[in-house]
Amino acid sequence: MVLFLKYLRFMAFTNNSSNVFSSLPSVTKHLLIINLLCWIAPVALSKINIDVYALFSLHYWGASSFAPYQLITYMFLHAPFPSLSHIFFNMFALFMFGQVIERSWGPKFFIVFYFSTGIGAGLIQELTWMYEVSPALSYVNQVMNQPFPLIFEGVRFDSVDQLHAYVDMHLGLRQTVGASGAIFGLLTAFAMLFPNQPIYFMFIPIPIKAKYFMIVYAVIELLLGVHHTGDGIAHFAHLGGALVGFILVLLWKKHRTFNRY
Repeated sequence: MVLFLKYLRFMAFTNNSSNVFSSLPSVTKHLLIINLLCWIAPVALSKINIDVYALFSLHYWGASSFAPYQLITYMFLHAPFPSLSHIFFNMFALFMFGQVIERSWGPKFFIVFYFSTGIGAGLIQELTWMYEVSPALSYVNQVMNQPFPLIFEGVRFDSVDQLHAYVDMHLGLRQTVGASGAIFGLLTAFAMLFPNQPIYFMFIPIPIKAKYFMIVYAVIELLLGVHHTGDGIAHFAHLGGALVGFILVLLWKKHRTFNRY
């Protein structure tokens, strides 16, 4: 998340500010704790030569470094310590919006929603990568029909295996981490459940209704994703989490009455 978010009416559910964290609903609280531990863990595990990001970030499915479990584990990793902005904004949004939605739906619906949007975001990111690399892979397939040795991208290859290893290495560089996809799902759910609730941008004291805020944010993400800004942010994964969240809320509204605060 690149924007600092806050909203007015849902700032706290207790009169004693010292009990804010302890008063959080269980799933939101445990997600916050797990994310923070996973943010610190790579530092400790690197001391014993365990590369957490290589194992648990989401890799492109066509790379040998990909594993299906990464569609879950990537949600709990963030930009490495001591970088703060990535995990701070995600956890701030989880703290502010997650507790509202969990209290509205209950823990079972909430955790299913959270993981569904996170996994959905990961799958959309995989499709995005597939689209991006398809021209290059098509060209590689043509090159492989030429006699070896051959020169590809300025590198000499004496066999198909060497070329495969080179391509796999580059595919393995495509990886992503972060809870942002699931967080965008939560923001979408909040906008659908509480559409008229005001949300504020940092340093801009003008309230925007949640429904309009989410529309504007989604359009910005789409434009940034389409124009390949090179900012290192998985914009289409964010949109994927928002899309899955939108679909789930529509489906669940037909079978469940949501509380309003």
